[in-house]
Amino acid sequence: MSGGMSKVFCWKGDVSVEQGEDPFLGFWREYHLCTLASPRPGGGIHQVPVGVTYDPERFLARVITFASSYKARNVREHPGVRVSVCQVDGRRWSTLEGTATVTDEPEAVAEAERRYGERYRVPRPNPERVVIEIAVDRVLGNVRPERE
Repeated sequence: MSGGMSKVFCWKGDVSVEQGEDPFLGFWREYHLCTLASPRPGGGIHQVPVGVTYDPERFLARVITFASSYKARNVREHPGVRVSVCQVDGRRWSTLEGTATVTDEPEAVAEAERRYGERYRVPRPNPERVVIEIAVDRVLGNVRPERE
């Protein structure tokens, strides 16, 4: 992980953590509705509810959506734009930031659907599905990854 993760801590609070599990990863596996924030062309913020999965091996957050959705079109028209996804549960919160791209590659969509199904529910078939992939380079919040 590069750059913005200088001071990292984990607040264990009320989180239910399996023995030896990183509370951050546990939090990002729990069922929580999230929000995606991306810049609008005019300078405002487009913020919408989404389901998010996080891949700690690749530092990659994924959002599945329709190709025609505003969020997908906005990111596709501005490749590499910085976005954030956030989730809140009581006093616990975590935000993942990074550059976003949209892909419709079948393998990437299938992997995103698989992970979404593990965290939320199996998504219904959608031939127009794409994946917003966020290369996470900054984590904010009181639930953050543990450092070794």
